[in-house]
This record gives sequence, C-alpha cells and structure tokens, in this order.
Amino acid sequence: MKTRFRGEITSIQPRIRLARSYDQRQHMYLGYALVLRGTVAEATRDFSVGIGPGAQDRLSLQAGDALEGEAEAVADARLEPVEFYKASRLKVLRRGTPAADTPPPWRGVPPSLETYRARGHRRLDETVYGQEACRNCIWGSRMPVDISLDPWKPALREYRFETFCYGPKSCPIYRPGPLRRVPGRNNAVWTEEDSVDEEATAQRGPDE
Repeated sequence: MKTRFRGEITSIQPRIRLARSYDQRQHMYLGYALVLRGTVAEATRDFSVGIGPGAQDRLSLQAGDALEGEAEAVADARLEPVEFYKASRLKVLRRGTPAADTPPPWRGVPPSLETYRARGHRRLDETVYGQEACRNCIWGSRMPVDISLDPWKPALREYRFETFCYGPKSCPIYRPGPLRRVPGRNNAVWTEEDSVDEEATAQRGPDE
C-alpha cells in the first residue's frame, strides 16, 4: 500500500546496493535516495524516499526543492538505504535556491548514475559520513551490502551498511576509516586494501 508524502529535500545521493562475495563486488545502481523534512503517513518528521533514474531525469531534483508524491514502505530494510521506495505521482511544489556555499558539501542536481559508475568511489569512514556535510553531499553514499558467505550455499548471507565517497580526492574532510573485512566460506576473511580504492579512482585527478 502506498503512503502520501510531502516535504523539502534536504539531501539527495545515489541509491546503490553493493553485493559482496569474498574478494568480488558488484554494484546495483538503483536510482537516488532523497531525505526529506516534512510529512509522511500523517506524521511530521525527517524521512527518506528512493526514486528511479527516470524520475530524476525528468524532475532534476536537488536539495531545497519541495516535493510531494506517494511511495511504499520498503519490503526488506537490509537491502535499501531508504524507508520508502517505488515512488510515484511525484510533483515538484517549489524549486529551492541553488546553494552558494563553498563546498563541502557539494550540492545541486546530482549527476547521472553512469557518471557515478565512471568516477568510482573510495571507502568513507562512517563517523565522517554521519556529519552533516557528508550526509548532505551529492558525492556521499550509504550502501546496503548483501554478502554471500558461500557461493555453493546461496542461503548463507550477511547484511550490513557501508559508506563511500565519489567526491574529489582533495576534499578536506574526507577520511577513509579502517579497512573493511569481508567474511567468506569456512570462516575465511578477506581484507579490502587501499589499493582497491586507488584502482577504482585512478582515472581521476585530485580535484575531480
């Protein structure tokens, strides 16, 4: 059942799911994650809504815009970075004023999902992501992670969230945080070293 919502967008970031299997990873670029301050299910609070890339292409949403629509509560909170998804009947009520502040955070209309994919990301310390600048930056991302523990036993899975940065390497508040460890078959553990991030973003200069 869909729920009506209305509010002002305070953050818009890529909505991406990460699948891990020991030293292998695969990204699923689902769309965009909006955080709004307003009313949902007749309650006034902050809440999050996932939209598809087509909706973002059509509406060019950014922080400061006022939006209304309807959406469903997510079926499995382990697989989504938002509370609601399958949004429809979206209508922009008011356009916000473009941010004039010096970044970070970088705001405005976020790029296409293809741009995020091409840029690649670096791991981002969860404490840093929890700060207002990263949570409101178009280059930040909090991804649900689906971990396959044994490729021969697909039912064996673990779930968690990881935070990443697609932004310029020169960002003054960026910190990578500890290396991430991925459990695998027969209690094996793989550690994702810095070289993984370096390779993923090797095509970018320090200010890109």
